[in-house]
Amino acid sequence: MLDERSAFTTLSGPPRVSEKVTHRQSARIGSAIKLPCPVEGDPPPLIMWTKDGRNIHSGWIRFRILRMGLKIKEVEADDSGTYICKATNGFGSVNINHTLIVIGEPPRHPLMHIVTLRPRFTHPTKMRKRRIERPVGSSVRLKCMASGNPRPEIVWLKDDRLLTAQEVGEGRQKKWTLTLRNLTPEQSGKYTCRVSNQAGEINATYYIEVIQRTSSKPVLTGTHPVNTTVDYGGTTSFQCKVRSDVKPVIQWLKRVEYYEESRYNSTIEVGDHRFVVLPTGEVWSRPDGSYLNKLLITRAKEEDAGMYICLGANTMGYSFRSAFLTVLPDTKPPIPPIFSPAYNPLPWPVIVGIPAGIVLIFGAALLWFCQSRKHCPPPSAPAAARERDKDCIASMNYEEYLAQQQLLLSHPALPSKVYPKIFTDIHTHTHSHVDGKVHQHQHIHFQC
Repeated sequence: MLDERSAFTTLSGPPRVSEKVTHRQSARIGSAIKLPCPVEGDPPPLIMWTKDGRNIHSGWIRFRILRMGLKIKEVEADDSGTYICKATNGFGSVNINHTLIVIGEPPRHPLMHIVTLRPRFTHPTKMRKRRIERPVGSSVRLKCMASGNPRPEIVWLKDDRLLTAQEVGEGRQKKWTLTLRNLTPEQSGKYTCRVSNQAGEINATYYIEVIQRTSSKPVLTGTHPVNTTVDYGGTTSFQCKVRSDVKPVIQWLKRVEYYEESRYNSTIEVGDHRFVVLPTGEVWSRPDGSYLNKLLITRAKEEDAGMYICLGANTMGYSFRSAFLTVLPDTKPPIPPIFSPAYNPLPWPVIVGIPAGIVLIFGAALLWFCQSRKHCPPPSAPAAARERDKDCIASMNYEEYLAQQQLLLSHPALPSKVYPKIFTDIHTHTHSHVDGKVHQHQHIHFQC
């Protein structure tokens, strides 16, 4: 049987760090390193990484986002900085910070100061692809990592001429890697890295072809977006990859059923259906000339289910592709509302009126009882006798009452109204008990 603490940990909640993390790490140039992000949560959190405030995405070729961390291959000096892993689900988020320090190559052997070593490429398997085709506007990275003693120097040439700053353009030259961005047809050619020291020289050549594409409408590449299923309250995402000559506009639409239109401020009509335009995040440019965008869905509810469309457009036209989201039903029983009984005292007129009404009813009944006990002369008796006992009118039946009224009308000297004579007496008694309780009683006496 689980104790209360272990049972609590199985409930849904925000992401949490599952193990201790070292926040300050170092790596040598050319090595690989993994920055851990051990987080867990229910529902499973979505992981995002940033470096010095910039999002890390698939366009960062040497960076790979893993389930429990970030792997950096062939570490370079510019990789130093602050890395943040942010884990988010429908209940909250948690951050794990890392500071990465990149240091120089491993210490040389003590005898290496007297031994010269010819340069050699340290990662030849990553240099096998020497012919590269890229579309206009894309980017490319050419690598020539090498070692030797003394430490070798590297220069880059294009078509056997040293590269000038103008030819490099917006690219930047690191120690062992040349990056060319926003490629133009003029940048096609032969690129050679020349690595040398006192012991010798080596080189490697890449052939770059920048393809000039004619303007055309965007094309959705790959299989995304794809049909997706998510638990109720969970987090999921759609992604869309668009190839375009110029940076396209990528928009996400959700089909709205006819009974849901009142929930949205505005919808658009596409064919026989209506759609609502969803907020769009950042559009990422990829090295192969395509563009990537993702739609994040958090705290999934039943109304989030349905058809979603990725629409890519530029000045030449548009393309789109649809996918369906299925939200599994909520398996947690609903929590019944707890109502506290409201205190609703009786109004004071009711409190006063009920006892007063009881007293009046009791008095009327007693009055009737007293009147019915009077000994009245028969109706045939002289009027003088009946006058002496006027109170008997209360005990007459209807016929006697009519006869009496006729008699009174024939004798104007008699009073026109007859009132019963009632004497009342009210006494209040107070009783004290041993336990401190006090009771009061009222006695009402009626005399006929």
